[in-house]
Amino acid sequence: MIKQVHSGKGINVINNYNSYPHISPGSNGAGMVRWNSNSNCFEVNDGAVWRQITMSDPTIELSSDAISAIEWAQAQMFKERMREERIKNNPALQKAYEAIQRAEANYDILDKIIGEKNSVQYHPV
Repeated sequence: MIKQVHSGKGINVINNYNSYPHISPGSNGAGMVRWNSNSNCFEVNDGAVWRQITMSDPTIELSSDAISAIEWAQAQMFKERMREERIKNNPALQKAYEAIQRAEANYDILDKIIGEKNSVQYHPV
């Protein structure tokens, strides 16, 4: 039995709560199950008291930041596939694409030079 589900980086857990009972091994009567006709439910002995067996229905989903990152990556992949296909079908676009790559390489070099002077660090959240 899962006792609890916790959220983490990029993961959200909604409607989460402790799922009882948690059994303490070695306790007298721990783990025994009975039907309680008064409450119309199953109960289990947790080693100290009888507890109603409850259900937990958490919703586990990606955080909005994780979803945005995935959608951005998918859009970039689609854009690259379309670019490659159009270059393959129209060789004149190859020259323009090569110019873009040279410009990006120049940008990266200049940015590195300037960045070393004005060091700004990226710190993921």
